[in-house]
Amino acid sequence: MIVHLYSKKDCHLCEKAKEILAELQTELHFAIQEIDIYQDDVLLERYHLMIPVVAVDGKELAYGLIKKDFIRKRLLECLNS
Repeated sequence: MIVHLYSKKDCHLCEKAKEILAELQTELHFAIQEIDIYQDDVLLERYHLMIPVVAVDGKELAYGLIKKDFIRKRLLECLNS
């Protein structure tokens, strides 16, 4: 499974989300693809007020302040579906 992290440079919430995903990655075994929304106008328009955004297969699982327990639950749902 590939987890997409939509983010931007110099974003404290994005860095925290990346740390949480890295911690969960060892437990749940998934790949992380970080995407800078400033590299794509469509992504910038879609996510500029929401980042960080965690998504799997185009489905947004969480955004803004990412909580470890919540995102773990959502990732487990994706893995088990």
